[in-house]
Amino acid sequence: MRRFLWLGLVLWLVAWGSWAQETTARRVLWLRVEGALTPVVADYLRRGIQSAQDQGAEAIVLQLNTPGGEVNLTLRLVSMIRESPVPVIVYVAPRGAIAGSAGTLVTLAGHLAWMAPETAIGAASPVGGQGEELPETLSQKVKEILKAQVRGLAERRGPDAVQLAEAAVESAKAVSAREALTAGLIDGIAENPEDLLRQLDGRTISVQGQPRTLRTLGAVIVPLPMNIVEEILHRLVDPNVALILLAIGVQAILIELSNPGGWVAGFIGVVCLLLAAYGIGVLPVNWLGLLLIAVAIVLFILDIKAPTHGALTAAGTATFIAGALVLFAPVARSPFPPLSPWVAGGTGLAMAGFFGFIVAKALQAQRRPSVMGVEALIGRLGEARTDLNPIGMVHVAGELWTAESEAGMIAAGTPVQVVGVEGLRLRVRKWMPSEGSSTPAASPERSESIS
Repeated sequence: MRRFLWLGLVLWLVAWGSWAQETTARRVLWLRVEGALTPVVADYLRRGIQSAQDQGAEAIVLQLNTPGGEVNLTLRLVSMIRESPVPVIVYVAPRGAIAGSAGTLVTLAGHLAWMAPETAIGAASPVGGQGEELPETLSQKVKEILKAQVRGLAERRGPDAVQLAEAAVESAKAVSAREALTAGLIDGIAENPEDLLRQLDGRTISVQGQPRTLRTLGAVIVPLPMNIVEEILHRLVDPNVALILLAIGVQAILIELSNPGGWVAGFIGVVCLLLAAYGIGVLPVNWLGLLLIAVAIVLFILDIKAPTHGALTAAGTATFIAGALVLFAPVARSPFPPLSPWVAGGTGLAMAGFFGFIVAKALQAQRRPSVMGVEALIGRLGEARTDLNPIGMVHVAGELWTAESEAGMIAAGTPVQVVGVEGLRLRVRKWMPSEGSSTPAASPERSESIS
């Protein structure tokens, strides 16, 4: 009797282990791409394929909703999907989604292609970097390349699918999900992810030339969202975001240049400008617009120095707004979102307000009584803004100065007194309130009122 119990236990453990292994392997990795196809999408897809391999996933579902993207990038995505050792199912969803332009090729590249109801696919005619029509000869060349590409991808789907795919490239034809299914361009229509997995189950496909039968019924959906870096870079490819970052970056850099020593504004400015440069580098831009924005920034800076009392700031505001609108001029067939006139106008007015504030402060400074040279600073009290070891920055008489400690290190925030001047560098020492001073210039009250 005991032998039968042990045998039963062993058989149960073997069966349970086989079932657990099968259940663990039946995972479907779910990727989601919204918006224009950008270089980040290629990195995201590559990471997804590698992750699916590592997890032993049954398949990858690439949920797609895109107006398109750049041709070379699209061909890269197509190649990655076709070479994937894990089946890639492209699912155009949710309702209202599109696989426009380059999205058509990505959908056809999938080992299987599904769409949600009320979605669309097509309009894959090539256009220029800014959405404009290509010159006739170049357009014909690119069309022939893309037609050959879609023919190769659609051949396994039948002659009607090939004809529709070629029409999407040649005449920008677009169709609904139902029309695409009727022509054989896609493999099915699914209401939701569960419906998709149910329909996929039992399908036999060719992966890297080898037949493979999908077992997706009851499989666990494992979402793989973009990581924080991918998400940020993907969102940067938006004219509104790029323009705001450009404006913040310029203002932060100017704040740092006018008040050196803190580094915070400078760091923020550099980061914002780098992020804006990434977005502008991917977006289709008009370089005349970038030139106008540069002219506007020059006008803003000149108004700080020139006695125009705001006239150049007003001119710079108008030039900045015009440059922003020209830089991201809306085009009918660009896959990227348009620049909002409200964002352009609001950013321009914010720049005007910032530089107007600086001009007002500059005018106030001009009305202050002048001091008789830097020698007049001797005896003045101030504060160390950075560590002096022995050289650093101090705040004296309302301004930042480079200073050298007379004896030992002086920590940031320590009161100091000017004891000498060498060119434009001050020599300072720690000041103790108990020391007092015989000169009016050195009294804390006097120093505080000037600051």
